[in-house]
Amino acid sequence: MVVFLLLILVMPIVILVFIVAFAVKNKEQGGEKVVRHIYTYLVLFATLMMVIGGGVSIFMAAADLASPTGYYQSFTDYKQMTIAGKIEGSKTETSEDELRRNYEIYVKEEKLRQKDGAINQIIKSLGFIVIPLPVFLYFNRLRKHQSE
Repeated sequence: MVVFLLLILVMPIVILVFIVAFAVKNKEQGGEKVVRHIYTYLVLFATLMMVIGGGVSIFMAAADLASPTGYYQSFTDYKQMTIAGKIEGSKTETSEDELRRNYEIYVKEEKLRQKDGAINQIIKSLGFIVIPLPVFLYFNRLRKHQSE
């Protein structure tokens, strides 16, 4: 948490220092050209961060899909919750075998839910790659033409 807070506080300062250094270095080129370069680099930075974040998110979702987190409610806990009537639709008079079958179904449904969530996360993360990538490529090409 502290690292994240420091990153949020330090990152704008670092970006501001780079902008000022770039403006001072290219003072003789004129104000409009410097602003155009700064804008191009800021767009490149933002889109690159989005693509990197999307890639990391896809990797994490793929890991969740390949190895979903375990279901941690034990059969004993499930049995107690069922007997206490805290689980909807549970009968008060249920045999041990029927409870065991219901518990196994419950665990399988939870694993399927987690896999569906991972697939959903992969699809959402692809948006963080597919949408900003063309913008990044366009501004990178624009930057190369400006430097020539």
